[in-house]
Amino acid sequence: MSPEGKALEALLHENRVFNPPQAFVEQANIKSSEVYGFASKDPEAYWAQAAGRLHWFRRWDRVLEWDYPKARWFDGGLLNVSYNCLDRHLDSWRRNKAALIWEGEPGDSCVLTYRDLYREVNKFAAVLRHLGVKRGDRVTLYLPMIPELPIAMLACARIGAVHNVVFGGFSAEALRDRMNDIGTKILITADGGYRKGNIVPLKENADLALEQAPGVEKVIVAKRTGQKINFRQGRDLWWHELMALAPPYSPPEEMEAEDPLFILHTSGTTGKPKGVVHTTGGYLVGTATTAHMVFDLKDEDVYWCTADIGWITGHSYVVYGPLANGATVLIYEGSPEYPRPDRFWQIIAKYGVTIFYTAPTAIRSFMRSGPAHPARHDLSSLRLLGTVGEPINPEAWVWYYNHIGRQRCPIVDTWWQTETGMILISPLPGLTPLKPGSATRPLPGIVADVVDDYGRPVPPGKGGYLVIKQPWPAMMRTIYGDPERYSRQYWQRIPGCYFTGDGARKDADGYIWVLGRVDDVINVSGHRIGTMEVESALVDHQAVAEAAVISRSHAIKGEAIVAFVTIKDGIEPTPELANELKAHVVKKIGALARPEEVFFTAELPKTRSGKIMRRLLRDIAEGRALGDVTTLADPAAVNKLRQAYAAEEG
Repeated sequence: MSPEGKALEALLHENRVFNPPQAFVEQANIKSSEVYGFASKDPEAYWAQAAGRLHWFRRWDRVLEWDYPKARWFDGGLLNVSYNCLDRHLDSWRRNKAALIWEGEPGDSCVLTYRDLYREVNKFAAVLRHLGVKRGDRVTLYLPMIPELPIAMLACARIGAVHNVVFGGFSAEALRDRMNDIGTKILITADGGYRKGNIVPLKENADLALEQAPGVEKVIVAKRTGQKINFRQGRDLWWHELMALAPPYSPPEEMEAEDPLFILHTSGTTGKPKGVVHTTGGYLVGTATTAHMVFDLKDEDVYWCTADIGWITGHSYVVYGPLANGATVLIYEGSPEYPRPDRFWQIIAKYGVTIFYTAPTAIRSFMRSGPAHPARHDLSSLRLLGTVGEPINPEAWVWYYNHIGRQRCPIVDTWWQTETGMILISPLPGLTPLKPGSATRPLPGIVADVVDDYGRPVPPGKGGYLVIKQPWPAMMRTIYGDPERYSRQYWQRIPGCYFTGDGARKDADGYIWVLGRVDDVINVSGHRIGTMEVESALVDHQAVAEAAVISRSHAIKGEAIVAFVTIKDGIEPTPELANELKAHVVKKIGALARPEEVFFTAELPKTRSGKIMRRLLRDIAEGRALGDVTTLADPAAVNKLRQAYAAEEG
């Protein structure tokens, strides 16, 4: 929003409503709206009840100590995350239940029961202790999506070491910067990993990073691909050799609730990644509670969150939240379209997946390939779908509902961030009527609002800033090494509130519609338009699979809208189609949102987590030198796009 407090324009309106199927409601974990009233009336009692679902070595003295903007949750309580995810399940029939089902990209697979996972975690915890890793030491994990990754995370949690997972698609430079930022003592990596039929050279990247990371003492290497690697004697150690000599039990540390559990870096506007610090007690209470409520987890479920564990979604809803609930978790190493566009559907059918949680980017990619691919597979095991990572446009939501859920699966559209640690806004699938494109309501215990520059709630239907008005258990505690930045960036923009950085509107039913990042706002002739709304209007057209909207300078309007569009297979990109798309946007949301240009592209520049890098598109449209491309899934695609754009403009 502008310094004058001018609100975002909320232009796109969606009126369709989908009620939860009665059969789902009857078996749902949460059936009554009374939970909202209880949490609103006495939030500390609500979170204390939620914390009671975990095992504590010592009960907390106080639920919350809030010294704005610093929070301490469950102070005085002692617990261990590894114990809660593993040990306590061994006292029941779950000891022989599948904890992890793993499928590699080449098709190899394995299953680890809770007893198996407990044994492997204990052994690796003993390995780390033998190497001198102590409570509070930082351990960096740079691994593919293989079982060793959650094993290493849980082993760190068991001994009180602070883990820092670096996504396996990141470069040597990104790995180096993250290790140096936190003072890494031990690096855990692999010889390589598989991605789209190729081998990602993880050990080679790690060796380059280690040339300028002098604090790292030892490197543990898991053997995944069997390729030849450089091996430095005295520093490098094979995972399998260490595990062969490890004892079968390593006792869990009794951790303070406020002890750090992990540091995870997220991108920042300054270009320097922020090391987000999450602690032990509040984080596990938040993720375990929301996994149970939002995903309606049952013991018989096979739950698949497709996120890489290198991102917060993988931490919270692949590893910690589901395992704390005793769930069966599927992990897949590869990409969704390799070797064919139906790989995800083949996996769902193979393992009888019941809960499927993925990103809108993936859904739009599936739309582009068409419904024939999922139609070939038996998806009847699915009972709940979810989305995460960015707002989902209504047409992608409806496609997901029709072609994947076959009109019988509720969709939980979840809003949260690396910084929040847990889902904050989401439907409860057995309770909440669904509106395509809306994350619906804040979860019980969460107070969210849409406000103007001065913190005043905006009227229903108007755009503003999305803020959180009271603390929640899984909230980040600080930015590692930079507490002032934590306070300034998140708590000072709107005094008294956590500033999410997202624009949003609230409708007459209290449902929240996220409009996108406030730094992705286009100012056209004084109207502030969120990119997400224009993109949703474009994807609403039957020819469009995906769209990214940015602005470029305009002598009269100030800024003009430029749309980069990927169309569905078999459709011809023509000037007539471009004009049709412009007219479609006008029809959906008004003339002020009409794109100045529509540019057709075979591929949009995305990070390896699937988010569109609009910054690079702005650089292309303005003719500027491209910024940092180290996090791109395919850097070459950007150069092709720039050349094509220049040719068309020329």
